[in-house]
Amino acid sequence: MTQNDPTALAARLGASTQRHFIDGQWQAAASGETIETRNPATGAVLTRLARGSAEDVARATAAARRAFTGPWSRWRPAERQELLHRILQHVLAHFDELALLETLDMGAPLSRTRSLSGFVRQALLFYASQVHAGQGQTLANSLQGDIQTMTLRAPAGVIGGIIPWNAPLVSLWWIVAPAIASGCTVVLKPAEDASLTVLRVAELMVEAGLPEGVVNVVTGLGAEAGAALAASPEVDRLAFTGSNQTGRAVIEASASNFKRLQLELGGKSPNIVFADADLDLAVPGAAMAVFNNSGQICYAGSRLLVERTILAPFLERLAAFTAGLRVGDGLDDKVQLGPVVSARQLDQIMGHIAGAHREGARLIVGGERILGALSSGYFIEPTIFCDVSNHMAIARQEIFGPVISVIPFDTPEEALAIANDTEYGLGAAVWTRNHGLASRFSQLLQAGTVWVNCYGLIDPAVGFGGIRHSGYGTKGGPSHVLDMFHVTKSVYINRG
Repeated sequence: MTQNDPTALAARLGASTQRHFIDGQWQAAASGETIETRNPATGAVLTRLARGSAEDVARATAAARRAFTGPWSRWRPAERQELLHRILQHVLAHFDELALLETLDMGAPLSRTRSLSGFVRQALLFYASQVHAGQGQTLANSLQGDIQTMTLRAPAGVIGGIIPWNAPLVSLWWIVAPAIASGCTVVLKPAEDASLTVLRVAELMVEAGLPEGVVNVVTGLGAEAGAALAASPEVDRLAFTGSNQTGRAVIEASASNFKRLQLELGGKSPNIVFADADLDLAVPGAAMAVFNNSGQICYAGSRLLVERTILAPFLERLAAFTAGLRVGDGLDDKVQLGPVVSARQLDQIMGHIAGAHREGARLIVGGERILGALSSGYFIEPTIFCDVSNHMAIARQEIFGPVISVIPFDTPEEALAIANDTEYGLGAAVWTRNHGLASRFSQLLQAGTVWVNCYGLIDPAVGFGGIRHSGYGTKGGPSHVLDMFHVTKSVYINRG
């Protein structure tokens, strides 16, 4: 494969039918059916993906179970650590190819997809450092006789992973890296709109020495392959990232065998700018808190709360910054915003924009689909609405597109009340020079992650997760790092 030539790569993909990656082999769908995946910058078909079914999921989970109980179960922690380092080096050696695939598949600019190598490095190095984290304890007890008591931590088993289309090259590592570190096996179901990098990474990991069957990938539709994976009795734990509606269905399906879940769902994150903020930081920070990845980020700071005394100058600077952003095909190195992922997503975002007009929000910048030379793709102008109140749909519903809702406030108490008046709780941010105010808001904002004078920084060593309707279960982090991937056993030994 030519790593840096989009024409050659697109031609190769267009000439082949993709298959599932099961037990270290490429396997066609049991039904023989396929689905299209398109380049969102052009609307053209990239390739076809295997349309997974319950039968394909059963094949993948059986392969994962065989691997889990086979030789993989006898790998020592140090061997798994060495494997994670080999995988890292092999993936980084092919990262230009992976970045190009990600850009073609889901539209993010190459400048963004290439930068994802930093997160991949962080994730694999961190989880490689955690292979010895699965340690138990020797415990005192109050039992009669000479009884020794302890706890042991063991791999949980087969992990199911349903990952989103907005950043598959990031999402897969939150599941695969800790699974390998803990000795689990995995079946991944990537989103139908963006599966190509996940398939390629699975292949690369086997090339790096991952045993066959430890990581399997089943492609297809969420309502078919995803639902089958969520309901499978062969899956011991399940990690899901996606919409709240689908999350509820996943919870219901998981009742088949009471599997433990890790859920990252929607967000409507507040981004609060106080009058004393450094506007040279806050203006571009607030803009890219939403426009980064064309707004297709679960923790996007789409509710922008601005103290009223600086509202006018802030809006002027925000509009000027936004107008200077370059939107286009992500293969252009100068492009900062690419398309949204699909025609369906484009229509949903335009529907939210139309609703904002009806509710009386005032458009400052953008608000239109980009036509002309970009008319065949799914491009939307970066958009800012002001005169937004927190009860409007545009301030309540997750848009998942490049749309900012500006809400004014007069006092810190009002800002806090508005910020917490949401069913979500994924992220929040504060821009201020007042350290006491920042500290107080960090405590009182109801969100899993809070940023101060920055936005969107994520480190696996620190962890990430949501509360309320944004889900539950922390990814990474020093105290929860492998909880999802381990079971704890209590052991009693009679030494009498």
